[in-house]
Amino acid sequence: MVRTGYYAPNIKTSFSIRQVENGGACIHKMPANRSRQALTTGSTGAGIKGKEETMTDVILETRNLTKEFKGFTAVSAVNLQIERGHIHALIGPNGAGKTTCFNLLTKFLVPTSGQILFNGKDITMDAPAQIARQGIIRSFQISAVFPHMSVLENVRIGLQRKLGTSFHFWKNGESLKQLDQRAMQLLEEVDLTGFAHTTTVDLPYGRKRALEIATTLAMEPELMLLDEPTQGMGHEDVDRVTALIKKVSAGRTILMVEHNMSVISGICDRISVLQRGALLAEGSYEEVSRNPQVMEAYMGSTSAELQGAH
Repeated sequence: MVRTGYYAPNIKTSFSIRQVENGGACIHKMPANRSRQALTTGSTGAGIKGKEETMTDVILETRNLTKEFKGFTAVSAVNLQIERGHIHALIGPNGAGKTTCFNLLTKFLVPTSGQILFNGKDITMDAPAQIARQGIIRSFQISAVFPHMSVLENVRIGLQRKLGTSFHFWKNGESLKQLDQRAMQLLEEVDLTGFAHTTTVDLPYGRKRALEIATTLAMEPELMLLDEPTQGMGHEDVDRVTALIKKVSAGRTILMVEHNMSVISGICDRISVLQRGALLAEGSYEEVSRNPQVMEAYMGSTSAELQGAH
């Protein structure tokens, strides 16, 4: 009989084999999402080496996610695992299926086949509003703010859901002022306090993208999906928004589509590369940037240096 020795009570548990006897197995609960070493001894006299096992805390997973449009496969059997607390980038040449993949994850498109799991729960059939309420909030390639409202009012809209008054169309607007303090805290987090009473249409483009991040944060996301957050920006705005994404990632998970490789290399923990709708490569920036298939897909040559477009 072989036994393994470890146990920590009052910790969220998962299953592992505790005891093996005569070819059978008993299941014993053990701490989840932790690294642990099983020390084994046996009456057979044969020593079994301890093995370090690391479990990954996955917040979002796709299994063979596929989307077809009348015979054209835009996303083909994509398997992603997004780790909790990471900034994970989804990159690829134009037309690789990145935004389509985002639309599938947030249910703006319905998958042809495959599964989407969020915190271990199958959300494949959930509607977009249900996805958002569970904590998956996205931004879009094109700036999506209310241009003729103030910056503060834009953030208050994201906070208004907590009041349960979203459809109280004839209620006095003064009732929303109770949200101003939290709205200002969010504006401070994205360095927009000085623009609180500015009409949004008058903001520079980079500041509008920062406002989008603030409105996204107002929804208290567990997972933020950012679709090309630095698209169309000059170097100064790119640096500002990159630092902002890194700042707001504390305690959150971010999945982002991005073309700028300097942004990717600076803040992302892991990268998944799509080509023609399929997963081509995955790993750290160092691993992906040396992958010959990625070089060929991006630069047309395995000897070129990986560079991103602005």
